[in-house]
Amino acid sequence: MTAPTNIDTLVTVFGGSGFLGRHVVRALCRQGYRIRIAVRRPELAGHLQPLGRVGQIHAVQANLRYPRSVDAATRGADVVVNLTGVLFERGRQKFDAIHTFGAEYVALAAAAYDARLVHVSALGAVADSPSTYMQSKAEGEKLVLAAKPDVVILQPSVVFGPEDDFFNKFAALARFMPALPLVGGGHTCFQPVYAGDVAAAVTAAVNGRATAGLRYELGGPEMRSFKELMEYTLATIQRRRLLFPLPFPIAKMQASVMQLLPKPPLTVDQVEMLKRDSIVSEHAVHDGRTLQGLGIDPVAMEAVVPTYLWRFRKAGQFKSRTA
Repeated sequence: MTAPTNIDTLVTVFGGSGFLGRHVVRALCRQGYRIRIAVRRPELAGHLQPLGRVGQIHAVQANLRYPRSVDAATRGADVVVNLTGVLFERGRQKFDAIHTFGAEYVALAAAAYDARLVHVSALGAVADSPSTYMQSKAEGEKLVLAAKPDVVILQPSVVFGPEDDFFNKFAALARFMPALPLVGGGHTCFQPVYAGDVAAAVTAAVNGRATAGLRYELGGPEMRSFKELMEYTLATIQRRRLLFPLPFPIAKMQASVMQLLPKPPLTVDQVEMLKRDSIVSEHAVHDGRTLQGLGIDPVAMEAVVPTYLWRFRKAGQFKSRTA
């Protein structure tokens, strides 16, 4: 076994206990880095310990709403990775608090301790987005760049992998719902990207292989419409369900009720998000600001998704139907 070469480098990972965080921590551990996991509840980060050697990973308490805790978690780090994000707002966990001002706090702390910064945002984060989520991500990028101009920003499309919140969600809905809605007709395009590839991009940035101050757009090898992704999900779990177009106004009305649930399947803001595609731009491809530009060959969803959606399968062969 090759001896680790980065043992003297400490990487603080904000949000390292989440779905994407586990992949990032695993990838960084394989490179030999020491990892400090900065999370709100360190006692719930114990599942990350087996990803590294004894003593390689340790967790500390940090909350992006409190700058002092961010400062403490950053102190002494050589590199800082910010993965934090919320898909819907609850209580004090607001988009602005986490994606905007929290991101700024992390950048300011990284600048104060002269640590390099890798900031994971979202593909489609622009100020004029109809989605408040995307607006907060865009404003966060702006503040991060102002505080830390040499930051590397990574913008992934919808991320898939075990425990993702996309394929798993719709596969679970298909177990008990006779039909699945195609919000806006299902025409929105995505470029699903494997969580392991996003982690590889983070590792490339930590290793210094990404250009400081640039945004990298991360997408998988294929572009698929929302309708095509629903058809693929149903085919993978071998269930037949009606797929019916749902106009945006009606979807917003239904989402206004669904978003009151503890873990809503759809929110009003997510409906707004579906009004725009989430695909890698031609400019990013031309400039090499992609996974391929970082030397990463993206994994197709067909190679990964069936390995974790099998538990949703039903005996027999089925095909989806479109209204």
